[in-house]
Amino acid sequence: MVPERSGLVRKYRIGVDVGGTNTDSVIIDITQRNDPSTRGVLASFKHETTPNVTTGIEGAVREVLQASGIDPGSEEILGLTIGTTHFINAVVQLDSSRLAKVAVIRLAAPYTTECPSFIDFPKDLRELLEGHTAIIQGGLQIDGRTINDIQESELLEQARIIKEKGLKNVAVVGIYSPLDVDGQQEYKARNILNQALGDEVNIVCSCDVGRVGFLERENASILNASITAFAQRTIRGYRRALKRLGIKCGLYLTQNDGTLTTADEAARLPIRTFASGATNSMRGASYLAGIDLMRHEIDDGNDGKRHGKSMIVVDVGGTTTDVGVLLPSGYPRQAAAFIEVAGVRTNFSMPDVQSIGLGGGSRVRQLDGGRISVGPDSVGHYLTRDSLVFGGTQLTATDISVRASGIVVGDVEKVGHLDEDIIKMAQANVKRQLEVAIDRMKTSPEDCDVLLVGGGSIIAPPELKGVKSIITPKYHEVANAVGAAIANVSGEVDTIEILQGRSLPEALERIKQRAIEEAIKTGAVRGSVGVVDVNILPVQYVTNQATRIIVRAVGELGQDGKDDQTTASGTDSQEEELDKEGDEAEADPIIHTPMPKEPIDYVNYRPKIEGKEWVLSETDLFFIMEGCGILGTGGGGSPYPAYLICRQILCDGGSIRIIDHTALPDDAVLARGGFMGSPSVGSERIRSGAHLRMAGLELAKYCGITEFGATLCDEIGGSNGMQSLQMTKYYGIPALDGDLMGRAYPMLNQVLPAVYNRPNALIPCSLNDGSNNTVLLTTVKNEHFVESIMRVVTTEMGSSAALCPPPLALRDARDYGVTRSQSQAWRMGRAVAICRQMNDLKGVSKAILKLQNGVLLFIGKIIDVSREVRAGFTWGQVRIARLRADELEDTDEMTEDIWTNEDGATMLIPFQNENLCAYMESVNSDGSINRKVVASVPDLITILDSQSGSHLGTPEYSYGLRVTVIALAGHPLWRSDHGLKIGGPAAFALDHEFVPIGDYTEPRSVIEEYSQDDSV
Repeated sequence: MVPERSGLVRKYRIGVDVGGTNTDSVIIDITQRNDPSTRGVLASFKHETTPNVTTGIEGAVREVLQASGIDPGSEEILGLTIGTTHFINAVVQLDSSRLAKVAVIRLAAPYTTECPSFIDFPKDLRELLEGHTAIIQGGLQIDGRTINDIQESELLEQARIIKEKGLKNVAVVGIYSPLDVDGQQEYKARNILNQALGDEVNIVCSCDVGRVGFLERENASILNASITAFAQRTIRGYRRALKRLGIKCGLYLTQNDGTLTTADEAARLPIRTFASGATNSMRGASYLAGIDLMRHEIDDGNDGKRHGKSMIVVDVGGTTTDVGVLLPSGYPRQAAAFIEVAGVRTNFSMPDVQSIGLGGGSRVRQLDGGRISVGPDSVGHYLTRDSLVFGGTQLTATDISVRASGIVVGDVEKVGHLDEDIIKMAQANVKRQLEVAIDRMKTSPEDCDVLLVGGGSIIAPPELKGVKSIITPKYHEVANAVGAAIANVSGEVDTIEILQGRSLPEALERIKQRAIEEAIKTGAVRGSVGVVDVNILPVQYVTNQATRIIVRAVGELGQDGKDDQTTASGTDSQEEELDKEGDEAEADPIIHTPMPKEPIDYVNYRPKIEGKEWVLSETDLFFIMEGCGILGTGGGGSPYPAYLICRQILCDGGSIRIIDHTALPDDAVLARGGFMGSPSVGSERIRSGAHLRMAGLELAKYCGITEFGATLCDEIGGSNGMQSLQMTKYYGIPALDGDLMGRAYPMLNQVLPAVYNRPNALIPCSLNDGSNNTVLLTTVKNEHFVESIMRVVTTEMGSSAALCPPPLALRDARDYGVTRSQSQAWRMGRAVAICRQMNDLKGVSKAILKLQNGVLLFIGKIIDVSREVRAGFTWGQVRIARLRADELEDTDEMTEDIWTNEDGATMLIPFQNENLCAYMESVNSDGSINRKVVASVPDLITILDSQSGSHLGTPEYSYGLRVTVIALAGHPLWRSDHGLKIGGPAAFALDHEFVPIGDYTEPRSVIEEYSQDDSV
């Protein structure tokens, strides 16, 4: 019943969360939210999710209204907020009844042409969604300058085509559109298209959907556009449910970041609700535990002020457990830059959640050797039918907990026969799984506090290693619905500021105010809004102090907030039509099962050799991409976009070939090319082989060269390792199996021909920005000036440009370069792929070390990382600690590295874009630090993700990541006095001597090996 009023005006909010198993609902009196005993929760309801989601929501709301005794028509109900997986399920299930084809208009010419829309969509999803694509004038540089103004005539022509094709959903995507604060590009284009196409066509602007990262933002925009019509129908269905209940309040949906959005906004940007379930649980856990009331704080020890402390939230459901980090702001930590949805890389905001296959319904099995497994499979929502305590035949985690602790769930007597050893082993298994998941999400090595919620939380033990305290609040089983009910309003600004000659604090204050105003514009009460999240990310390889700044502000929803229910109003006939649409929205989905792809047997895979040339397949490209990342030693930029472009060349019917140096004459001339500037810019202004061709033509004209024998990359490490493969399309010649570094280095003069003062090492060279601007540099005082001059020019060109060093004779590339490095990359990538396919991730380092002399340096987890930008380069260091025995997921994970017996030692790796050296550090008995150099440039130091086997770039280093560190022998040309002066420790101001880890092994040519294989 409603509490006695005592003259107090009550204010209520209703929250609903629709999960795959249960639909939960609560009603909260927010005027009583400071009551620590109830937090204002008046009633809650938990029920299995119904096939017709809207019917289930309606029933759940009706239940809590009846239980609380509150009049549905009361003006004191401020809003009903829904968290749902409805929209993401439509995408994941390839539901053609809910997905629509999309027209994609890029404001990007002359960029992105070689990386078309839908390039990395799975085939089945692409066939469902691709309607039309075009690239027209538009886009911004990293500093906000215009690349090209948009042209109305081009947009009107695209509108004509879209209308002819009968498409009703459009995504507009411009280069660096998140920086367009004045709306002169995407919004202007949207208005022109809207006038030409009419209001019945949905037009989505990418700047409203995702952050910086062109392909990922475009992919998210496409997914959003594809479900817009379905979202609109669904929202209308929700509103009709409110009407039937007699509720007059505003309707809202929760977003991925834990804040709410109006129903109209959710219908326009449904992708922002994709991952709201996990966020709702975390926000609800914080609220129910009264974290804001308890002032959970610590002293930072620096400025005397007190600052909030992060907490871990563990949400145990029936099938899975989600573990996330709750920041001092009370909001979840956001995930890394890229998130996959239905196999598509996206970059919209998502909570950073670790999910494991452990829940109340997890099946418990006894394995060979007497071991016990718990999960990852589960009886799911059949728990009350299949588990032992409910009369079923399946032993579940719930049965174990009931038997061990006497918790009253079902019939306790039905589990009385269970063996004590099985109980203990199963409990130990559950405990270990939770401890490992929590440790991966911790923000420091210290013991943390855990908020435990979810209907399956009874399976969690009372104590966990690495956890100081476990808090299980009242109403924890409906924490997700509570999180929906208490959601606030947010505003976010994600921009890049040029700070050269400017003050960071002033820029930050201005951006904070913009974020606050965005929240107010969305419906937050002025005065209640505060900044909850600030990220400052310096951009690499730029000289103008370009800095990406992300600020999020949050405030309380206005008490008079009512969303505009325009889509639910109309005449009786219109209402009947809406009801019909609602029925269609809830009709059985038409789910497409993806055609299973024939798996490639990586062990027995054979590359195609024709004569003296290697004809690459998509599999070869995939191997080379992985290998380029390993050889990048943390730098060089991600090879993924270059891989996509090369793959597209093959999809378009082209071919990419590689040739060995033994098949070319000594005087054959090689065309060189790569990209200079910031990898961050390359993520927006996607790099093109056509721009390398433009720079190459101007340089060839100056040099008087008309014929080339092959293309050549200057560095095999990172993105540039695949540029010579891209260039083959434009030159019509193969790529040479080799490079001029054997790795990645940060500066232009760190190529071996320059180290040995060979002619045509760096001068003359050309630089092209892809927009009809080419610069030739013909003479310099010394080769260091090539780096400094061209970096200034590159900055003016938007901090990314195609660089063509002078053509090089084959004899110089052979004698003063690294031969067969493409073969080396291929073999390393293949080794990783085979280990993944055989589920032998712990064997990745061993497989790589079979291909090149080296050592396994360390296995552990990152416990600290720091970064700063100096002179355009990112400097920093990462510290890695040994895994404890109880942190190992498998005893086989205890593969020995060369420092296994160094108790308490940690590994410290400083980097300047690339990893520079590896120190082993331990504490002596007197408290002093003992430091040993165990590997150093020019040998290669690579950090691998222990969970996937893939390489990690320095921007990806983060606390808690489990890693494997290997060192590989560098090429002997780097070990001479000349080589060490330019690429050794002294070149990076390191004060130690270089000690090689082993002798370099010449990689075997893929062409040589497999041409012999074919002949046999």
